[in-house]
Parts: sequence; structure tokens; C-alpha cells
Amino acid sequence: MEINISDRIKEVCPQLCLAILKGEVSNSPTTDVLWSEIQAETKRISSVYSIEEINKRPQIAATRKVYKVLGKDPNRYRPSAEALCRRIVRGIALYKVSALVDIINLVSIRSGISIGGFDLDKIEGDVTLGVGNSSDEFEAIGRGFLNVEGLPLYRDNIGGIGTPTSDNERTKISENTTRILVILNGYDGATGLQDAVNHAIQLLEEYAGMKKYELNFIP
Repeated sequence: MEINISDRIKEVCPQLCLAILKGEVSNSPTTDVLWSEIQAETKRISSVYSIEEINKRPQIAATRKVYKVLGKDPNRYRPSAEALCRRIVRGIALYKVSALVDIINLVSIRSGISIGGFDLDKIEGDVTLGVGNSSDEFEAIGRGFLNVEGLPLYRDNIGGIGTPTSDNERTKISENTTRILVILNGYDGATGLQDAVNHAIQLLEEYAGMKKYELNFIP
């Protein structure tokens, strides 16, 4: 499977860097130890940022800028990293999903980086990062149909699988996921990307039994 970036995305975000991680994992309920790490990070975020400062975090601001250039309102369709951090600062507790999903959320809120997490076995063919259009039908996880027109959109041979706002129900991580694809989207370039990747690998090894993985960067 190859991952490609469309000319349109390269045009609006020439500094974009992707970290692509594929690994063999075992999903499970989130342990108390992992959840304590997540709670510690939520306390840090709520003590460091006000609600007005969340969208000024460099990686979040860079993602929002791409939305605006593509004609999408980032205040209506917030990147998930921003939405999660706003929830934290407003004092609304995060919810447990599973070890794999909660690991991705932890890396995302800590770094501000937009991260897509997919069940690799549910993806058909190669994947391209392009721009959503009016004909794209996209069932967002837990929220029904999402208007992805003007959003950065990953597509496989069947259709859309993920945006910075939400991933798709079709390719989502489940309790049966054994092979994972994680894409970290550096809309601010390589800044902080390696640290986020290292953090993700450490958590996946510790809490999801990842022993074999493949890591690539674009460009």
C-alpha cells in the first residue's frame, strides 16, 4: 500500500510532512495505568491553556490555516486535536474507547498534531490525501454523515477514510483490530513530528503489544 499526496494539498501546504506507522497490535480495554497517563496530560493542558489559546497551538493553527485556504470554516469543522483540547479546558472529561484509540488521542492532545488511526485490514488499495468534494459520502465515527467538501481527505479505492475532523466508520479501529495504520499529519512541517512518533511507538509497544512495525516519512 502506498500513500500519496495530491497536487492540491501540496499547493496549499507545501511544508506538509507525514509520518506513516504500520504495526501489528492487540487491542484491549484501556488500562488504569494508561488512563492515568491520559488524565495527567489533561491536567497539564487545562493548567497551561485557556480556551482562547487552544487554536493558537502551532500544529492546530497550521491545520486550521489549511482549512481556511480550502474554504472550510475551522470553527464549524474543528480538527479533532483542537476539539479534544477544548473539551479538556472546558472541564468535560474525555471518554474511554479502547487502548488503541485512547493512545492516538493522547499523542494528539499532547502534540496538537492531526492523527488518523485506521484498521489496516479494512483499507482497499493505495491511499491518497486530497480534498473532499460534494460527491464524497463520509460516515464520521459516532456522528453520522459529515460534509467533507473542502476538508483534507484521505481516500482509498472505495472512498474517504479520514479527515483531521473525524475518521470514517468503515475503516475505524475496533476491538478486533490486529494491524494498524497511523498517519501523523505535520501541517506545520516536521516540527514536533519525530517526538510525537516516538511517543506513539512507546505507547503502542507498552499498551498494545506492538512488536513489529514499519515507519516512513513523507517527504
